[in-house]
Amino acid sequence: MSNTIAPRLTWYKTAPKAFQAMIAVNGTIESSTLGKVLIDLVFARVSQINGCAYCLDMHVRDLRQQGEDWQRINSLATWREVSFFNERECAALAWAETLTRLADRHEDRDAEFEVLKAHFSELEIVELSIAIAQINAWNRMGVGMRSQVLAKAMP
Repeated sequence: MSNTIAPRLTWYKTAPKAFQAMIAVNGTIESSTLGKVLIDLVFARVSQINGCAYCLDMHVRDLRQQGEDWQRINSLATWREVSFFNERECAALAWAETLTRLADRHEDRDAEFEVLKAHFSELEIVELSIAIAQINAWNRMGVGMRSQVLAKAMP
């Protein structure tokens, strides 16, 4: 059974300057002190929330290539219900959900920010917030333009 949905636009070719600017922001995120696993956990979780199949596939693959366990990856959507994530990761995931679900999370912002401050420096909080904003932008382009997920063997 095939459920192929055609892409709407090859937006990265249509607007290459904007695409390159987004790539440049990714470069600053990758050079942050947050660590690639934490960034990919956040990117995968935000992509789950936003329903971006392309980005979710990419970041789960990245996590697997970094040696992440399937059980942690499979439990990412339920991270609050399991003990597989450390306090720093939980603080980052909570902040990612807060910044992704802005309209739904008014009451949690101050409390979650206080938890965040216990585990991240001011610079890291800004870098994490930029990373969350960036994956939300990628998700909106991926979903909006129907970026295609190609069938590939899992690592």
